[in-house]
Amino acid sequence: MVGYVLLGLIIVIAVWAMSAYNGLVGLRNQVKNAFAQIDVQLKRRYDLIPNLVETAKGYIKHERETLEAVIAARNTAVSAQVTAAADPTDGSAVRQLGAAENALGASLTRFFAVAEAYPDLKANQNMLQVSEELTSTENKIAFARQAFNDTVMGYNIAVEQFPGNLIANGFGFKTAEQLAATESPEEKKAVKVQF
Repeated sequence: MVGYVLLGLIIVIAVWAMSAYNGLVGLRNQVKNAFAQIDVQLKRRYDLIPNLVETAKGYIKHERETLEAVIAARNTAVSAQVTAAADPTDGSAVRQLGAAENALGASLTRFFAVAEAYPDLKANQNMLQVSEELTSTENKIAFARQAFNDTVMGYNIAVEQFPGNLIANGFGFKTAEQLAATESPEEKKAVKVQF
C-alpha cells in the first residue's frame, strides 16, 4: 500500500514537473515571438533611415557630421538588433539593443533639429513621405515594445515564482530583460519627424 502511495506521489511530481517545464518553454517562445514583432518594425525603421539621409543630403550638405552620425547610429543599432534577435531572452543583448536604439533616437532628434533650418528640405515630397512612414513605424515599435515587455514580465514571473523556479533553475531558464525605452530625459522626448 505504501508503495502505491509513493508511486502515485512520484507520478504526480513528474506530471507537475513536465507541465511546469512545458509552460516555461511556451512562455520563452512567446517572448521570442513578441521580439519578432519588434524585429519586423526595427528592420523597417532601419530601411527608412538611409532614404531619409539620402533625401536630406542634397539640402544639408554642410551638415555632413550629422548625417554620418545618423548612419553610424543606425549601423550600430542594426548590429545590436541582429544579436538580440538571436536570443531575445539574453539580457545583455537586449540591453545593448536598448542602448543602440537610444543612441539612434538621439541622432535622429539632432538630425530633425538641423533639418528644421532648411525650408526646401521640409517641403520636399520624398522627405515628407519618409518622415510620415518613420512616424508610423515609431508608433508600431512602441506598441511592439510594450507587448514584448508584457510578455517578458509574464515569463519572468513564471521563472522566479516558487515552485516553478525549481524547474527553471534546474533546466537553465533565466529571466529575460525588458526592452527599455530611453534613459535620459532628453532622450525620452519623442523623435519629431513632422515637417
